[in-house]
Amino acid sequence: LFLNVLVSSIPTILVGFLIVELNYIDKIRNPEIIACTTIFFAIFLYLSDKSKMNNNIENNFNFKSAISIGMLQILSLIPGVSRSGIAITAARLLNFKRIDSAKISFLISIPILGAVSFFGLKNLIMEENGTLTNVNLISILLSFVFSFITIKYFLNYLKR
Repeated sequence: LFLNVLVSSIPTILVGFLIVELNYIDKIRNPEIIACTTIFFAIFLYLSDKSKMNNNIENNFNFKSAISIGMLQILSLIPGVSRSGIAITAARLLNFKRIDSAKISFLISIPILGAVSFFGLKNLIMEENGTLTNVNLISILLSFVFSFITIKYFLNYLKR
């Protein structure tokens, strides 16, 4: 499971790094793109949820499904595309149950968000006047706590 989670995360981390390093992020961030992708991928998620649900993490989250979900998750780098939404959509297209699709999405977010946090922290430290203040530390802590609570209650909601 750990290896498959890493495999799913690598494409998004690599492409995201390239987009930032090549300064393409500002070129694709505009209201028209955000509006169109939000609507399109909401419909895409809705349609994917109509597929049958018979796969689960324990038996079916293999290398092939990890690569498939990871490649589709690259689309989350386009503004307006939800990372968790596209990961759930990809898992649903592979016939994973709703709860397992959400679990996969949450699990593969850990390396991606870790990489983004590391990159952001590195940039903060490298700035001439950048300091890690108490506000930064409190923000990081609160972000973790509320993310954990959200995941817990969201998974309970999906089970029902």
